[in-house]
Amino acid sequence: MLYGAQNPRPKEEKMPRLPLKSLLCAGLFSLGFASASQADPLVGEKDIYLLEQSGERQSLGKINFVPDGQKSRYTLIWNDEKFADHFFSMRPFKCLEGSEKYWCQVPYPYVNQHHVQSGDLTDLEYDLLFLWKGATDYGINMWNGVYYRLEISGEQIVGTLYEMDMDVLSAPPSQGEMRPVGPDDLHEADAASHWLPRLVIE
Repeated sequence: MLYGAQNPRPKEEKMPRLPLKSLLCAGLFSLGFASASQADPLVGEKDIYLLEQSGERQSLGKINFVPDGQKSRYTLIWNDEKFADHFFSMRPFKCLEGSEKYWCQVPYPYVNQHHVQSGDLTDLEYDLLFLWKGATDYGINMWNGVYYRLEISGEQIVGTLYEMDMDVLSAPPSQGEMRPVGPDDLHEADAASHWLPRLVIE
């Protein structure tokens, strides 16, 4: 169609423009919401790994975090296929088997609320106790305890190995005592001397 005096060109409709301030606010809100939902290491389902000296990972299972007020409640789902059943020193154990060492679970025997928050991951630390033993040793020694001190690092939870004598837990704590393992019970370990010196949850 030719446009002229008798056929004026129709006016183009302009889309309404949102104020720049509104666009910026909306973008920042979306970015902040996405970052929070992706970055919080204490929300949602995560994988649990123990790391060998070489960096190779041993999968322990999964953990599911659910917000519960100011804290998160967690549930552990162990990868049972990775653990072999053993009977040492008159007790049953589930162990990861290495060529030189075994890493055997020590279920925490007392009340645990299974709550964590930023700055206090102790309940989870108590659920990740192990004993190590030489692969060819006959029995198992309670003083070869493994305690992973946990801390949040970005989107991960990382654990550093400390040594402890598991006989600390041989007697029930006094009523109301939820932290029977104290700083004096934990000893810095030589990471190079251990098969699985680090733990990662991500």
